[in-house]
Amino acid sequence: MTDNRLTGVSRRGLLGVFAATAVVAAPTLSNAFGLLRGAGDIRRIRMYSGRTGESIDTIYWIEGEYIPEVAKEINHFMRDWRSDEPHEMDLRTIDIMAAAHRLMDVSEPYMLLSGYRCPKTNAMLRSRSKGVAKNSLHMKGQAADLRLQSRSVGQMAKAAAACSAGGVGKYSRSNFVHMDCGPVRSWGG
Repeated sequence: MTDNRLTGVSRRGLLGVFAATAVVAAPTLSNAFGLLRGAGDIRRIRMYSGRTGESIDTIYWIEGEYIPEVAKEINHFMRDWRSDEPHEMDLRTIDIMAAAHRLMDVSEPYMLLSGYRCPKTNAMLRSRSKGVAKNSLHMKGQAADLRLQSRSVGQMAKAAAACSAGGVGKYSRSNFVHMDCGPVRSWGG
């Protein structure tokens, strides 16, 4: 016959000790997992340009690191299509775009209307519209104007604003959203 008691400790008591240990250790483990979150993180961006006919669907970040070769592809894709000038894009803007895309839970790629703008293009656009800033973040590679067929301007702007990471402009009449990595702010209707 087997004795289920270990020096005065019952099996039920032993299970209770293990359960209590698990409850006490749980917050520590969840914090540890919080610190490790992102260890297997990937970031993906999907866009197409109606102006150039090009598209891009790529992973640009893996496990805490941007992929330099892919960043160059993004720079080329987001170039000023009028002058064919590429510029180094601030990858924080791409992060905002990718995060907003994930929040909207869509598989459709963004339609890129405007990424980088050279000063000459910005001046030309500014002469035609009051909505173009003189010192636009587009000229620094820190902004993008985007559209999705499956989401409204309001839905896109709400997702971008939820990132709390930059500027979000709603251009409902023109059916696009501006996202940038500048100060947190919003405008438009």
